[in-house]
Amino acid sequence: MNTKLTLNIDKGVIENAKVLAKETGTSLSKLIENYLRSLVQPNKNKSAITPLVKSLTGVMPAQDEEREKDARFDHLANKYS
Repeated sequence: MNTKLTLNIDKGVIENAKVLAKETGTSLSKLIENYLRSLVQPNKNKSAITPLVKSLTGVMPAQDEEREKDARFDHLANKYS
């Protein structure tokens, strides 16, 4: 259900918003509605970390820095020799 709303907004902001709405192929009302929706439902687009992923955090040991350097060196030596 749509409801009419009267707002007092700076004229320059309205003009810029109209240009943006036209560029995106939407109405100014829809542009404002989408913005307000994003403010009142900020977590809707964010994905939550599931309990399974949380339980797996830290399972794999960190690689030894020297071992990484050796692996890179071996790779480059094989590639360019």
